[in-house]
Amino acid sequence: MLRVLIMKRIFGSGEFRYEVVDNWAKRPRAWPFTDVVGVGLDSRDRVYVFNRGPHPVMVFDKDGNFIRSWGEGIFIRPHGVFIDSDDSIWCTDDNGHTVRKFDIYGNLLLTIGYPGVPIVETYDWNKHSDTGYDGRDFLTIKRAGPPFNRPTKAVIAPSGELYVSDGYGNARVHKFSKEGKLLFSWGEPGSGLGQFAIPHSVVVDKQGRVYVADRENRRIQVFSKEGKLITAWSGLERPDDMVIVDDKYMFVAELIHRVSIWDLDGRLLAHWGDEEASNDAGLFISPHAIAVDSRGVLYVGEVCDTNGRYDRGSRAVQKFVPVR
Repeated sequence: MLRVLIMKRIFGSGEFRYEVVDNWAKRPRAWPFTDVVGVGLDSRDRVYVFNRGPHPVMVFDKDGNFIRSWGEGIFIRPHGVFIDSDDSIWCTDDNGHTVRKFDIYGNLLLTIGYPGVPIVETYDWNKHSDTGYDGRDFLTIKRAGPPFNRPTKAVIAPSGELYVSDGYGNARVHKFSKEGKLLFSWGEPGSGLGQFAIPHSVVVDKQGRVYVADRENRRIQVFSKEGKLITAWSGLERPDDMVIVDDKYMFVAELIHRVSIWDLDGRLLAHWGDEEASNDAGLFISPHAIAVDSRGVLYVGEVCDTNGRYDRGSRAVQKFVPVR
């Protein structure tokens, strides 16, 4: 009798060990995952893959079966996605300078910002949020400005307020009411504490602490809900996205092909992907998005199509199941 041994690929360490589920998503034929910039999960653990292809939002059930797509023709350049406790979906469009709120079927509920135009504090749609940014890179930013100039991520705090990291053309975090009224902002360009060099993602814990992925400074900065600096974590490789799990752990997607897991005091607990960038299942090229469902299943989205070096196919968003 012939026996076939299937070797499982396990990643992580200690209590954070995962088996990769290769090619989990059953996409419609010839539908690409082009630069998966965001991954969101609703209350039923349905997976929302936000990408820069022709079908910007693809929705799958937890077993990978395709449900629907939406968002076609809406976004200029998709960047981040967050799903709140009401299953409202907050999509950030960086070149569109907007944050949009949708229901699960893609019906638009709210727009903050004016598509394609950075705005000023008076919400004059015809003026730019003047930060000195010339479109090349963050080093051309001379000063912080009002929302938005290429925002990167919008999240709802447990207390209901909206926080937006802003972004490629700015160096600020903005706090809004859930209805979209600007409450206040903080941050300046630079490398000092409290300053930002591409605030690329934001997340808020149940105590109201605000964590900002300060990507080009290679750190996560932690603030009070009033925007006062509490601490900063070092030792990260260009953090792109973050998610808090059980109000105890922080899972981080790092652009230099790594996923890491921390406690909320900034202690590193586990990581993998420190090797060279790899097209293999379970490893990474350029992680950009991260999400964890109610069962502890981990999803990691990657951007790697724009540079033309790799075609990740279904591995542009990978699924990792906890090993108990």
